[in-house]
Amino acid sequence: MIQPSKPKGIFDRDVEWAELTQFAADERPGATLGVVSGRRRQGKTLLLYELARATEGFYFGATEATAAESLRRLGEALGAYTGAPGPLQLAGWGAAVDALLALGREGPVTVVIDEFPYLVRAARDLPSIIQHALTPGRPERTQSRTRLLLCGSALSFMGGLLAGSAPLRGRAGLELPVQPLDYRAAAMFWGIEDPLLAVKVFSIVGGTPAYRREYVQDDAPDGPEDFDRWVVRAVLNPARPLFREARYLLAEDPDLRDAALYHSVLAAVAEGNASRGGIAGYIGRKATDLQHPLTVLEDAGLLVREPDPFRSGRSSYRITEPLITFYQAVMRPAWTALEQRRGGDVWRRSKRRYTSAVLGPRFEEIVRQWTIRFADLDVFDGVVAEASAATVTDPSTRTSHELDLVALGEPPLGDGPRPLLAIGEVKWGRRMGQADLERLRRVRELLLRRPGFDTTRTRLLLASAEGFTEDLITSVATRPDVILVDPGVLYGVEDGFSTSLPGLGWQG
Repeated sequence: MIQPSKPKGIFDRDVEWAELTQFAADERPGATLGVVSGRRRQGKTLLLYELARATEGFYFGATEATAAESLRRLGEALGAYTGAPGPLQLAGWGAAVDALLALGREGPVTVVIDEFPYLVRAARDLPSIIQHALTPGRPERTQSRTRLLLCGSALSFMGGLLAGSAPLRGRAGLELPVQPLDYRAAAMFWGIEDPLLAVKVFSIVGGTPAYRREYVQDDAPDGPEDFDRWVVRAVLNPARPLFREARYLLAEDPDLRDAALYHSVLAAVAEGNASRGGIAGYIGRKATDLQHPLTVLEDAGLLVREPDPFRSGRSSYRITEPLITFYQAVMRPAWTALEQRRGGDVWRRSKRRYTSAVLGPRFEEIVRQWTIRFADLDVFDGVVAEASAATVTDPSTRTSHELDLVALGEPPLGDGPRPLLAIGEVKWGRRMGQADLERLRRVRELLLRRPGFDTTRTRLLLASAEGFTEDLITSVATRPDVILVDPGVLYGVEDGFSTSLPGLGWQG
């Protein structure tokens, strides 16, 4: 089977489309299973619907319904797809799965079951039924080339579908997560060319495609001077679907039952309380009581836990979805005023809070993503495998130093030290100078004595949205161990922001 080209209506997603079409075009005998997951609004349904259409396959979108109604709807859809004189009468889910496998008797057929968790909610044994249907040696499987794709947005459920002792573990030949667009792709999708404006917009809406199309009706800022007006009319406007989206993101996951607790945990993180102890203190709970809610938020894809590379057993939490951070920091404290359509007033008094709690931390995360995904290979004298924030302690003075970036190389094959490729500091609203570089140099000297890390190639990275002082630019012009990064460098803009200051980017 020739793999179809990606439809023009799908932005980016080249990797996902290639994986899906390769799975669907597999000519080998035997039915196969694939699992597609991702938070809502990422374009999963569009991808799978277009895949089914391009391969003349079968697509079924499940809804919240009883098992009997779902079976009836599936029978109607199968009858229409096969050209039967009427709906197929499905005696149960075992018969339904066998009917799906029967579609592939003559050759590879794409079969998509979208919103699979809805079906399992009404028929708890459905994963076990599919496991039995795909038993090796069973004629219904061996005589079929159905390419069955199960898709869902409940990440906690989908994540456990193939894990541990789950019935479908070991049955799937494809496990495809559909992630939000990265910050560069998001800027292209929104049609934003100015790097500073791109960071500001990404720090609110992130890389979720639907937030531009359906949720603000293609309303994008018309240049940097329009950003404040855009926030008021598109984000803080009760008439726009984006206004309540952050609340719905929590309400949609069935595992997030205690909404008040989860909102409080997210608010604590948005306020800068990244440790478990800090979160516990903010919400008035014991740290030991937070294991379950933190795990649930991680499983739902709303929080991520990042270990500190320099402090064993220590980690920090970060909100993955920018819109939730913006909601917790700016919208939730002023919800009544926003519902009364006083968005302009709320935004005017919230700008400082937006900068410190939303924009600054997201800019730091963009810099970390740049080090892993977009920096040229020679920038760090090695491949960056991990990038995170960290804390370095100085035993001699009993002080600690916060680092916005620690870039680690790939772990060694043996027991040798791991390459520490760079340490860095990131600032959104301040021009950086010699004092910032000197601070990093002192921290690097502390790390020279730390076991387990190879610091022979450690470079010093300074990233600023406001640029750098002239004396700093001059002093590092001949220093290959210093990297200066601005938004133009982050977005790969050759003739953009960074050209106004010579010497920005990699100093080699």
